[in-house]
Amino acid sequence: MAAYGPHLEGDTNAPLTCLALVDNLTIDDLQACAGLASRWERMNIGTPLILPESEFRRSLDAFPLEYGEIIRTHHVLYGSNPFTDIAIAPDDLRRACETQVKSHLLHLREAFIESGGKPGPVGKLVAASAPAFMVLLRNVARLNGVLTSDRGEATRLGARAVRIPERLVNSLLALEHRSDVASVDADRLFPEYLAAVEHLAHAVDTWRA
Repeated sequence: MAAYGPHLEGDTNAPLTCLALVDNLTIDDLQACAGLASRWERMNIGTPLILPESEFRRSLDAFPLEYGEIIRTHHVLYGSNPFTDIAIAPDDLRRACETQVKSHLLHLREAFIESGGKPGPVGKLVAASAPAFMVLLRNVARLNGVLTSDRGEATRLGARAVRIPERLVNSLLALEHRSDVASVDADRLFPEYLAAVEHLAHAVDTWRA
């Protein structure tokens, strides 16, 4: 069993998330776990991701970003390290990154139109979408072989790999911790932020190993 996610990276308010790989998983196993759900909630533990190891291995191509993030941030709690001989195929990771970044770009443009271009709503849009953009940069870092488990370092290295200004990245990172003033300042970032997402989409689309 391994823990992973924001809780391990310093967000102590986030639930502790865990992955348990098992030999097999029956309805009786699920029923037993269901009996622990309320206890886990009281302890701020997210419902564990439990699946057979063979299923996990066969699903790496279907969930390269999600499983890649678990591999990047994991801490073994019990048993041997389940990821010692597991790797995400670069082509699977690139395709998933392309889908993610182009979806982000489409929603960002649409939400800007819906905001009417007004500073307040635009600022809230930037602040609300910035964490997802940080995830995109970390995924691009992985695509370029960066294996660090440090969230901030992975974000900046991903940005550096595709030549997105570190000043912009630092401003967007700050929004994750300054939600009370984000709508006042963040609207000014939108043009550069949008350009950065467009640039990222092109970089991922044309990426070659």
